[in-house]
Amino acid sequence: MNKDRNSREDQSLGDKIKAGEPLMERAVQALRRYHEAQETQPAEKVETLRLEAEALFAAAHEYQRQALGGPSPRLH
Repeated sequence: MNKDRNSREDQSLGDKIKAGEPLMERAVQALRRYHEAQETQPAEKVETLRLEAEALFAAAHEYQRQALGGPSPRLH
């Protein structure tokens, strides 16, 4: 195992969750911007914001999966 993986395994659950908080906060902020834009911005801008929020939530989910030792995603 490499050093990075060992250090992740040595972290407590609380440490792992705390380490992912900035990414989750960015995702929530992006979702908020998306919802606010729905009423005032052109459709193209709204779609860009939706994609940004979706990508950030996917990244946060992947971080949590890896940090908590979940199974590797299946490739179809």
